[in-house]
Amino acid sequence: MSEEDSQRLLIWGAGAIGGTIGAYLLRGGCDVTFVDVDAGHVTAINERGLSITGPFGEFNVTAPAFTPETLKSQWDTILLCTKAQHTAAAAKALAPHLSPGGVVVSIQNGLNPLIINEHIPPGQVLGSFVNFGADYLEPGVVQYGGRGVVVIGEQDGQLTDRARRVHQMLQHFEPDAVLSPNVFGYLWSKLAYGALLFATAVTNDSIADALARPEDRALYTELGREVMRVALAHGVTPEAFNGFDPAAFLPDAGDAAAQTSLDEMVAFNRRSAKTHSGIWRDLAVRKRTTEVDAQLGWVVHFGAQHAVPTPLNARLIELIHEIEQGTRELGRENLTELRGLLLEEQA
Repeated sequence: MSEEDSQRLLIWGAGAIGGTIGAYLLRGGCDVTFVDVDAGHVTAINERGLSITGPFGEFNVTAPAFTPETLKSQWDTILLCTKAQHTAAAAKALAPHLSPGGVVVSIQNGLNPLIINEHIPPGQVLGSFVNFGADYLEPGVVQYGGRGVVVIGEQDGQLTDRARRVHQMLQHFEPDAVLSPNVFGYLWSKLAYGALLFATAVTNDSIADALARPEDRALYTELGREVMRVALAHGVTPEAFNGFDPAAFLPDAGDAAAQTSLDEMVAFNRRSAKTHSGIWRDLAVRKRTTEVDAQLGWVVHFGAQHAVPTPLNARLIELIHEIEQGTRELGRENLTELRGLLLEEQA
């Protein structure tokens, strides 16, 4: 992959993550093509361009956009930015558009490189971790609400030239982007933070307001600890980011450390124009399935593999499914139920 070719890229999934990153890379001089399964979004981008709104300025970029079935050609660099539950289908669909020796970068929530590896040679798959705030608002419009950590890395931890090139390219979006030998450490930490976000999303509270409630702090702490126990059993070294301190959720860290980390997460989220998680938007606004199986499902899966109990995460997955299916309403009563389970486990 030459320097020139690395600036020509395909973004598969032009929603909150892909749309925001793609727009900034366009402004940075990259040759960007968008792909999205939402035909209305694709039409809007082709007719009016992609508009970015939010506290960092409003601008519009022009780039070709396609639905998967209308796309032609191949690319050396493909950024896969779909929702995690669509990873397998997207990996199959994009495979013919990846040039020999090209690279796919998973810029998603969850351990999605493991899924992409089943459809693309693992040696052509990089991992990435992002924690910025963004929302798809309507066809052709994405809100960039808050900066957050952006990490890129090879699955095996090597600091390769191609990883450096992708890292340099991502700096057009986030100047402080990190090239890491431990991208899976970040992804596992995001699973723990994600467990907290999924818990906030079963209410109508904002992320910051939910995490600030003292009566729920023990619940958030144990959700994080379940994930960290599994991560340690899986041989992962978790990484800190944006107020989430994985060390504070280790089994022997103590409650004070978790309280401090939760306070820092509250402060981080209060600085963002994005008040609620994408999970909450999926449930309350867009009325569609969430990434819960593709995120917390990994925790329960590897927990069972390593004989590490994950009762709170397992029940939280069930609660999310019930809300998705319309048999449960959003509300603080859902956290009350989870707190009851926590008390049973501690008894």
